[in-house]
Formats: sequence, structure tokens, C-alpha cells
Amino acid sequence: MNSQPTQDADLQQVLSKGRSPWRRALRWLILLALVGGGVIAWRTHFSAPEITAPTFRTAEATEGRLVVTITATGNLEPTNQVEVSSEQSGIITTVLVDDNDEIREGQVIARLDLSRLQDAVAQSKAALTVSRAQVKQAQATEKEAKATLTRLRKVAELSGGRVPSKSELTTAEAAVDRAEAEVAAARAGVIQAKANLQSAQTNLEKGDIRSPINGVVLTRSVEPGQTVAASLQAPVLFTLAEDLTQMVLQVSIDEADVAQVKPEQQASFTVDAWRDRRYAGRITQVGYGAETTDGVVSYPAKITVDNSDLSLRPGMTATATITTLTREGALLVPNAALRFRPSAPSGGPGGPGGPPEGNLLGRLLPGPPRHERKQAPAKMDDSAPKVWILRGGQPAPVPVKLGATDGQVTEIIEGDLKPGDALITEQVATPR
Repeated sequence: MNSQPTQDADLQQVLSKGRSPWRRALRWLILLALVGGGVIAWRTHFSAPEITAPTFRTAEATEGRLVVTITATGNLEPTNQVEVSSEQSGIITTVLVDDNDEIREGQVIARLDLSRLQDAVAQSKAALTVSRAQVKQAQATEKEAKATLTRLRKVAELSGGRVPSKSELTTAEAAVDRAEAEVAAARAGVIQAKANLQSAQTNLEKGDIRSPINGVVLTRSVEPGQTVAASLQAPVLFTLAEDLTQMVLQVSIDEADVAQVKPEQQASFTVDAWRDRRYAGRITQVGYGAETTDGVVSYPAKITVDNSDLSLRPGMTATATITTLTREGALLVPNAALRFRPSAPSGGPGGPGGPPEGNLLGRLLPGPPRHERKQAPAKMDDSAPKVWILRGGQPAPVPVKLGATDGQVTEIIEGDLKPGDALITEQVATPR
């Protein structure tokens, strides 16, 4: 009677031992994964943000003064800078000035060895004396020839033409002509000798190197004992500045800005030596010749500067601000309002603000009711300039015609705007 239950128990034990433990673990893992996925999908539905109305930052259109400027860099130079050289070759014997010395026009600033030049003057004077003596000698010969011709003509008149012979008269006339030519040649020799003497005296005077202007010595490039070889290339001995109380700032204007720059415009600039000071200037010239540096094209311009206190020095680098336009009572809008474009509402399948419809569990499990999505506004034509204002809580475009800009605000020439209108500059929250 007890043998049958015992057999069933033994059979059940054998069957249970035949089942693998990993199969039971796999079933538990699958069940846990399904439950976890469902919970995550459910929480995603409930945590999804609701559709919110967009919010915007705005700025008002204003009426005011518009000042348009451009910047340029350059270096300061004297209004008249002169490089002094020597036309004569020789040895520098004396240098009479140094850097920063004030000089007057005609002042001797250096002197060459004059001995060779003095010898040339002496030779020219001697040649002039010889030429003058030759004139006197030719004049005496001329006088003698004329006297002979006069005597022969008198004899011919008294003798009725019998004596002297015709050939003798012809010879006497030729002698007079020759004597007159010799006098003319001798006088030309005097003129030439005078010119040579004057040239030698000029060269002697140039042995004293003089300042051509009133001003200041900027640089001295010569020392006593130095040999000057002017026949090869005129060496620069001194660099002089005529008047440092008036200077010129040479700036380079970018090709994109050169059309805005004109003579008589006002400018200001700063230099590194006086960072807290701004100097005033005026545009006097805008060059037509282009300058190309590393592929960048620019045009030279000159700004005159008052330097009465001599705080500015030649060669200083300056950054200039040139005022190209000043307009009073302009309707101005911030440039951020011109750049603004409204964003389309976000959301959709699998995206922010929408249910995870692409998830299997999301389709199987129930979720919160969906909110009605708003239609995105029609795409506007971005080619024409416009600003955006709020109408009924929604951004609405206002076409405008733009004028000048200073980089922060822009002038409105035409458009349905007035001072005080609130213009959208930024969308803070995007509808979802």
C-alpha cells in the first residue's frame, strides 16, 4: 500500500533535479525587465512638460543721436621731416649738433675737410685772372689791326687807289676780323672762368653742412672722422623735424571703410604712452593709392594733430577713431531686434514635449492625455529686413528700411515704427 506514494515522490524528486536553475533565473530577469520598462514609460508620460506659451525679451525703439565711427591704426610723423645729406665727398671734421637739439635755418650742423675745396677755389681764381689777361691781349691785337687797316685805306685814298694793292687791303681787313674774334673768345673765357670760380666757391660753401629748416634734430648718423662718399650714394647724416608742435598721424583705412572717410572729418586717437588721454585730430587727406599687406588692401590717410605740449613723439603707434556720420533725431532700434527670428514649437513623436511613441511599452501602457499642439507659424521671407513685435501674445513682423549703424543700434528710415515700440530681441522660452 505504501510503495506507490514512495515511488511518486522519488519520481518527482528526479524530475525536479532535471530542471536547470539558470532557466528559473532567466524567467525572473525577463519579468523584472518588463516591469521596469513599463514604470519608466509611465514616468516619462507624467513627467513630460506641458505645452507652455513662449516668453520674449524686448527692447524699445528710441529717438536719439547716431554717431558712426571706424577705427584705424598708424604712426605719428612730423608735418615736415627732412633727411640731410652731403653733396660733397670728404672727411667729416666737425659735428656741431646732437639728437634733440633745436636748430635754425642756415645753421652749420657739420663741416667737411675744406682743404681740397679751398684749393679748387684758388685754381678757379687763377684761371679767371688768366682769362682776363687774354682779353686785354686780344683787345691790343684788335687795336693794332684796326690801326693798320685805317692807315692803308688813307694811303689808298691819297694815291688814288694805286697803293696799297688790293690784296694788302684784304689782308688787313682779315687781320681786323681775326682780332675781333680773339677778343670775343677771350671774353667768353672770362665768363667760363667766372662760372668755374662760382662753382668752386659753392662747393666750398657746401663743405659746411647747414640745416635747411627751423626745427629739431631727430637723429644724428655721423661722427667726426667719418668719410662721406657722395659720388656713390648720398648718405643721410641727419634727420630733422621742422615743427613738432604740429604732427601728422598716418593711418591705414580698410578698403571696406574707405568710402566713408572724407577730408575734414573729425577723429580722435590714443597712444600707449598716454593710455588715459585721447587726442583730437582732423582728416586732411585720403590717398587713392592702395597698399597691400599680407593680402589685405588698405588706403593711407592723414590726420593732423595739435602737439603744443610736445607729449607726442614721431614714430608712436596710435589707434584712431574716425567719426564718419553724426545724425540727430534718428529712429534707432537695437541690432539684436534685427537679428531675431521666432522659433517653431518643438515636440513630436519621441521628441521633447511628446510621448515616446517609438517605444513599444509606451504604445502598450496607458499614459496621460496629450495636449493639443499648436501649429508652427508660417515661414517668413528672411531676405527683407524686419523687426518683430508682440501682437496678441504672438510675434508679428514689421518690414523696415535700414539706414546707418554704429554696430549696436541701427537707424530706421522707413517702417511702421515709432519711439517707444517694444521690439523682440530674444525668445526666452520655446513653446513645446
